[in-house]
Amino acid sequence: MTPPRPVPRRAPRRRGLCAAATALALVPAWAVSVPAHAAPSPDAPVVVDEVYGGGGNSGAAFAQDFVELFNPTDEPVSLDGWSVQYASATGTWANGAQTDLAGEIPAGGSFLVGQAVGANTSLPALPEPDVTGTVAMSGSGAKVALVRSTERLACSAAACAEAEDVVDLVGWGSSASSFAGSGPAPGTGNATSVARVDHANTADNAADFAVGAPTPTASGTDPGPGPDPAEPVTIAEIQGTGDTSPLAGRSVTTTGVVTAAYPTGGFDGLSVQTAGTGGDPADDATPGASDGVFVHSRAAAAELAVGDHVEVTGKVTEFHGLTEVSASSWTVLDEPAAQVKPTVTGWPATDAEREALEGMLLAPQGDFTVTDSYATHQYGTVGLAAGDGPLVQPTTVGRPGSAEAAAQAADNAARAVLLDDGASTNYLAAANQDRPLPWLTGGEPVRVGAPVTFTGPVVLDYRFDAWGLQPTAPLTPDVAATVQPATFENTREDAPRDVGGTLQVGTFNVLNYFTTTGDQLDGCTYYTDRHEDPVTVRGGCLARGAADAENLERQEAKLVAAISALGADVVALEEIENSAAFGKDRDQALSDLVDALDAHDGAGTWAYVASPADVPADEDVIRNAFVYRTAGAEPVGASRILDDPVAFGNARQPLAQVFQPAGGVDADTGDDVVVITNHFKSKGSAGPWPGDEDTGDGQGASNESRVRQATALAGFADDVAADAGTDAVLLVGDLNAYEQEDPVVVLTDAGYTDLGPTTGEHTYSYQGQVGSLDHVLASPAAAAEVTGTDIWAINAAEPVANEYSRYGYNVTNLYDTSPFRSSDHDPLLVGLDLAPSAPAWDERTRYGRGDRVVHDGVLVEATRPNRAKEPGAKPHGPWRVVA
Repeated sequence: MTPPRPVPRRAPRRRGLCAAATALALVPAWAVSVPAHAAPSPDAPVVVDEVYGGGGNSGAAFAQDFVELFNPTDEPVSLDGWSVQYASATGTWANGAQTDLAGEIPAGGSFLVGQAVGANTSLPALPEPDVTGTVAMSGSGAKVALVRSTERLACSAAACAEAEDVVDLVGWGSSASSFAGSGPAPGTGNATSVARVDHANTADNAADFAVGAPTPTASGTDPGPGPDPAEPVTIAEIQGTGDTSPLAGRSVTTTGVVTAAYPTGGFDGLSVQTAGTGGDPADDATPGASDGVFVHSRAAAAELAVGDHVEVTGKVTEFHGLTEVSASSWTVLDEPAAQVKPTVTGWPATDAEREALEGMLLAPQGDFTVTDSYATHQYGTVGLAAGDGPLVQPTTVGRPGSAEAAAQAADNAARAVLLDDGASTNYLAAANQDRPLPWLTGGEPVRVGAPVTFTGPVVLDYRFDAWGLQPTAPLTPDVAATVQPATFENTREDAPRDVGGTLQVGTFNVLNYFTTTGDQLDGCTYYTDRHEDPVTVRGGCLARGAADAENLERQEAKLVAAISALGADVVALEEIENSAAFGKDRDQALSDLVDALDAHDGAGTWAYVASPADVPADEDVIRNAFVYRTAGAEPVGASRILDDPVAFGNARQPLAQVFQPAGGVDADTGDDVVVITNHFKSKGSAGPWPGDEDTGDGQGASNESRVRQATALAGFADDVAADAGTDAVLLVGDLNAYEQEDPVVVLTDAGYTDLGPTTGEHTYSYQGQVGSLDHVLASPAAAAEVTGTDIWAINAAEPVANEYSRYGYNVTNLYDTSPFRSSDHDPLLVGLDLAPSAPAWDERTRYGRGDRVVHDGVLVEATRPNRAKEPGAKPHGPWRVVA
């Protein structure tokens, strides 16, 4: 795999600022003649108040798209010579469309710009628009700018937010490339729009807008007697028994006790729960309806404290699936409230059961296990699995498309939960990289498979398209002693278990070990640390590893520590530099690694298997290779590569080598084993064959390529074994296929035994699920000699923040020279009891004709019955040397 993997995109983060109910009173009056100002601004004379792009689509609320403007001032504003301009989420303004405006927007009033009419004209029509255009807008996300000109915007997507003629700008949907403030407004659907909450304008789309039912209002629309007074309701009535509130869009007043407060970190709100609720679920007076709710207001979160008995008034909204009250006012009540207790419960397995607890304080019961720590160093989140083990790749336990695989997928969905930090902080954003990381700073390592112990209550909520458990305040290292609600068991093992045998064979994907660093080449681009210093190569050149010598030293230190402590006599390597690609000897990087191993373990401890005399003309920049301990193993003959440009045109060609325990007899094949190291095509992109497209069955892209590679490998193994005169064969390496996927089954159907599953462990973790991409497959003869197998869990379980490639990304330095997170794949180790086929020379033994013995390192055969010569004597007479 190529480090560092791009950090996966998260669902839209929690909005930032909250507009206070008094915001409008702070806006100065504007005359009809409006001076230019820096845009967008909280002082804008007119704002884009609501955007709806689902008009006429399936499930739409209206037949027509619209943009609604609002005038927050106490004077009318002329819109003559202005325009509303539109661009797709990632498109340019120059390639977008616009609607020119004319007329006047009244003081404190709205102005409706009708846009394209959709296919379903039987849907309700808009109120009579003030201006009608023809722009067909996106139903999910795009960009709209209110411009004090009819000239088409020519600025770049980001720069338009600061353009002088831009009065206001709204980007909505997570992929919007331009927006005002900290982030885009949330995405929409055919039945929903994004609208400012109570016309709030802090010049921050992420803070000011919420998703809800569209409410188009034109300048001539009679506003009526004003909004309905807030209804007094319970929190359970707000939540209802479904996945959305039955009171969404309505103003309510409710009471409860503050159970959590998030005045900083981006949540900008607090959790409130009905007094006296919680504790034993059997005592729940509102079964099916939650007694907790999130109240969105930064001001309220800053003013109120956990334990306060409060009355809150505001509008009920749904924010990315989380029911909220957007507070307009709040009061601390004098009367005492019955205590809120954490609900004592195991993890609710269904969405309905979780909805019944949304926003409530919980005391989780039963086992929980870390299943994902990949984003912990970016968002402060830890993926958990309810139960005593992590989530498992479905095609690890069942064939693609099987009932077993489907059952595993369902089990994963039922058990997955996010343990968060009570914040939306992105610790990889430049503004936050000097802030120490929660969870990873101090305490035990957060490893996949580690048991979790809850030490305090948490709030159940729904954010980032996932159910999550939040601490009762934002978690930072300085308050961890009182705020952190969970701890993790340290499951690290300093060495693999003893696998026994006379020869130990390991396999290890070494994470693009390149001794040709990026700074030695032209054109390289880099992943950089928080000081913008290069760490690893990102692209632009053939190198794939460290950016420079300093980072190579960090990578090498961890790899050497891991290979040394693995304890193997033979180590098959995948993802090491093919130095021939850089005009060097093909084995140069391999030689550099052996030098580093010898510097660690002593001169002459290690050697490498030289490349074969003939290698394919067209090879990848990474390759397969072998290193071995000279005191433990000996190569027999030369290495051999499978030159099959058809099957392996998009992968690394397999490399074979015969090994025997050190001190063996070359002429005796009884202690020989063929080891073939492999690195099949990855799952990330489709190869050239029909069937290489990702069909969604869990095997990823290029499955057909990997099947062809497995088929070619089986034939190659037969040829090498026949030439070597042994039936003992190990097929090892990164097959980029999980245990029950087609390429592995090709090999097990050919008679090989996959040894990894016998360990109960896995070599890889991806998207919060474990499985093995790396394998040791033994032929029947080799399997009969296996004395033990182990997967040494030093890498896949570890947070990626510990990797050399993340050095300096955050002020928290998690790098060390230990083996842990030396790669993204775990090494495997297998022990073999390889005994010579011929006994040692013994003068006390009678030998018959044809009997063979080993004498002084030479295999000899009796030509007639005879007693052995004395030890040390030269074989002659009735003995002949076996060629």
